[in-house]
Parts: sequence; structure tokens; C-alpha cells
Amino acid sequence: MKKLVFVCLLFVVPALGTTIYAEKCANCASGSACNQCSLGSSDSFEARKRCEKKGCKITGTSSCSTASNVKVCR
Repeated sequence: MKKLVFVCLLFVVPALGTTIYAEKCANCASGSACNQCSLGSSDSFEARKRCEKKGCKITGTSSCSTASNVKVCR
């Protein structure tokens, strides 16, 4: 039983850590300066305004893409 709990903790704890600190991005409309804009760890009014100043016309939010063809304004 102790081994089962230990094995479960090995997989659950790292998975929780990555979702808690996931970086959020705003999706930008076509014609914007970039495809996505980094909001940091929280979606706030200040973060959205910062993205708009960088030339992003916000259409929604998602996790930040790691694809090489997606330009992310930071």
C-alpha cells in the first residue's frame, strides 16, 4: 500500500505543479503584431492592456503555444 501511494505521488505532484504555474496567453486577431501575447500567470486588466499596447487585438485566451511558427509577444 505504501508503494502505491508513493508511486501515485510521483506522478500527481509534478502534474499539479505544471498546471498551477502555466503561462496564459491572449490570442490575437489576424493583422495583429503577433499571434499570441503573454499574460503571465494571471489574466488581469493590466495584462490585457499591456498586450493591446504591443499591438494585439485580443480575441480570447489560451495556454501559450510552444510551436515555432507562432509569434508570442512577451
